[in-house]
Amino acid sequence: MSDIGEVCEPARARASGRSGGRSARVALRAAPLADDVRPIRGGMAGGQYRPLTEAGMAKIHESALQALEVIGFSNAPASGVEILTGAGAVLGDDGRIRFPRALVEDMLAVAARDITLYARDPRHDLHLSGTNVHFGTAGAAVHIVDPVTHEYRDSTAQDLYDAARLVEHLDNIHFYQRTMVCRDVIDNRDMDLNTLYACLAGTRKHVGTSFFDPEAVAPAFDILHMVAGGEEKWLERPFVSNSNCFVVPPMKFAEESCRVMEDCVRRGMPMLLLSAGQAGATAPAPIALAIVQAMAECLAGVVYVNAIKKGAPFIFGTWPFVSDLRTGAMSGGSAEQALLTAGCAQMHRFYNLPGGAASGISDSKLPDMQAGWEQGITNTLAGLAGLNMCYEAVGMHASLLGFCHESLIMGDDLLGQAMRCVRGIEVTEDNTSIEAMKQVCLGGPGHYLGSEQTLQLMQTEYVYPKVANRMSPKEWNEAGKPVLLDTAIRRKNEIWAKAGNVIDPAIDAAIRAKYPMHFR
Repeated sequence: MSDIGEVCEPARARASGRSGGRSARVALRAAPLADDVRPIRGGMAGGQYRPLTEAGMAKIHESALQALEVIGFSNAPASGVEILTGAGAVLGDDGRIRFPRALVEDMLAVAARDITLYARDPRHDLHLSGTNVHFGTAGAAVHIVDPVTHEYRDSTAQDLYDAARLVEHLDNIHFYQRTMVCRDVIDNRDMDLNTLYACLAGTRKHVGTSFFDPEAVAPAFDILHMVAGGEEKWLERPFVSNSNCFVVPPMKFAEESCRVMEDCVRRGMPMLLLSAGQAGATAPAPIALAIVQAMAECLAGVVYVNAIKKGAPFIFGTWPFVSDLRTGAMSGGSAEQALLTAGCAQMHRFYNLPGGAASGISDSKLPDMQAGWEQGITNTLAGLAGLNMCYEAVGMHASLLGFCHESLIMGDDLLGQAMRCVRGIEVTEDNTSIEAMKQVCLGGPGHYLGSEQTLQLMQTEYVYPKVANRMSPKEWNEAGKPVLLDTAIRRKNEIWAKAGNVIDPAIDAAIRAKYPMHFR
C-alpha cells in the first residue's frame, strides 16, 4: 500500500511546475483579508453539539427551581438580605434566603439579553447573543510555567501585563480576563489595582478582572474613568467586566464578593456571575445534578443583580468543574469537564441568557501532548455547543495553578482549528457545482492544486496555523528539525518586541503617579 507522502509528492511536483502557481498562492496568503471574509473570527455561531435532550433541560430547570425554593442560600451579607427580601425572597428562621419560583421567573423576564461586552477597540466588541462563540483567557494561577526548564515560580504583575501584550496580537483569543495572581503585590487593594491596570495596559480587547478587596472598587473606577476619558465615556462603553464569585458552592453566598457585586453593578460594570462548584466535592457527583446546582446558584445571581438594577448586564457564569474521584483533585481537562461545559452552554440557550463557562483547562504541568488533547477536546466541544464566552481556553496548566506564556502562542493555533470546526460546512449552489470537477477531470491537469477555485477559496475556506508544523519529513529535516516549542518561543519574543503599553503615555503617567504599579 502506497505511503501518503508518495501519493502527494507527484501532485506537489505538478503544482510547482505550473507557471505562477506557487507564487500566486504565496501572494494570496500574504494579502490581508477583510474581517467579513476571514475564514474564522470571534462571534461565529456554534450550537451543533447538544448533549442534553429537551426533556433533560426542562428537568434540570425544574430541579434548580426546587433547590432555590427548598434549600436556598446561607451567609448573605446584611446588604444582600435587604436587597433580596425587598425583591420578594424569603429569609427563613435558619438564616437562609429562599427564592420563590415566581420571583425567579419574574427576574428572568427582565434580565438583560443579547448584550455587548465592549472593548476599547470596537473591532473586538463581543456580541453575546444566540450561540455566538468567543474564546478567551481567565483563571487565578499562582505560578508561571517555564516550559524549557520545567520550573514553576510565583507569578507577578509583570507576567500578567506580558500575557496581555500577547493576547493583543493573537487573533483567535477574543478577550483577556485576568489569568494569574500578582503575587509580588502584597497589599490586597494594590493587587486588585495592579491586576486591572496590567490588563488594560497590555490590550485593547475586552478585559475581565476581579476584586479581592471591596475597598479597591472605588479607586479601580477612578482608573477606569481616566482610561475611558471620563465617567460618561465609561458608561457609554464599559470595557471591563467583573468576574465575581458571589457564591461559595454549595449554595452559600460569599459576603465580600456580594458587596463588590453590588458596588460594581451600580457603577455600570457588567457582571460575570460565577458559580464554580467541583463535582464530587463542592458540587454533586452526577454530571446532571452538578449542572442543576450551577443553574440554581447562578439563577440566584440573576435575581440578585436585577434586584439591584433591573436589566443590568451580566454573563450567566456556570463553571462547574470535575473531580478525579480517586483523589478528590480537580480534573479540568477531562471528558467529563467537556460534557459539563457543553451541557451548561445548552442551558444558557434554554434561558436565552448570555453565558460563559470554563473550557481549555489542562491538568498537564507543561504544554505537551496531554495539554494538547485536553485543551483541544474541551474547547472544541464548548464551541460546538455554542458557548458565548469560553473562559480559561488557553494558557492554563496544572488544573489552573500554572500559567504559561508560550501556551498562549500555541493555544492561538489550537483555537483557530476549534473555531473552524464551529464554523462547520457551508453547502451552496456554487460550492457543490461539479463544474470545477469537469475542468480538472475532462482534459484538465488531473489535480486541483493550482485551479482558480482553489486559489479563490484557500484563504476564506481554510485556516492555517502560525506555529504548528506541516512540513514533510524531508523539509523538516532540511530546516534543522524545528520543534513546536522553539517556534512558539520565537513568536512570543517577536510579539513582545513590538507590543508596548496601549494606554496613552500622559494617562499612564497620571495613573502611576496616583497608584503604585508594579510592572514596567
